[in-house]
Amino acid sequence: MPFLLPPSVSGSVTVCRGWGSWGVTSGRVTNHPGDHRGIVPEVNGVELFLLGRTLMKIGEEAMPTEGIGEHSTSVRTVLIVVSDVREHPDTSVGEVAARTGLPQSAVSAAVARLKSVGALETMTDPRDRRRSLIRESPQVSARVSEVRAAPVDDAVAAALDTDDRQDIAETVEMLEELARRLIPGTLSR
Repeated sequence: MPFLLPPSVSGSVTVCRGWGSWGVTSGRVTNHPGDHRGIVPEVNGVELFLLGRTLMKIGEEAMPTEGIGEHSTSVRTVLIVVSDVREHPDTSVGEVAARTGLPQSAVSAAVARLKSVGALETMTDPRDRRRSLIRESPQVSARVSEVRAAPVDDAVAAALDTDDRQDIAETVEMLEELARRLIPGTLSR
């Protein structure tokens, strides 16, 4: 199982809140000093990119989809659009498409889907009445609350291929710490 590394790992042994003890030898880290089960390579751009893809897949698996019916847009597309709109409020479909690289039709479909569950709202652009602007809804809808409250434990367990509750809990704890450190506004959500 690959382990996620805290940014403060340095020296021969570091103890981090919520991370336990880490042994460091020649750029390799184990979660049990002297035990090579937790060895991971030094993190580089490729490893970080692959970790991101893996985390996206785990996140998609953790999303509750019961009762939402069939949609032409994927969960990934919807999440990319909503995160872009969150970062760029009062934006247009064309601007979201340009920033994300998604086709404009996919962005439009995702906006419609998010608007239907109350996650986004649209309004006419006061400077150009032909254009609509998109922003995150100020009220948290029931669907958004459901998605935010969904546990990730089962998806993490599947990714780790384990039913060891302690291993799953430790991994979820590490993911929560990474989220707190790397995702702006995580604590306010």
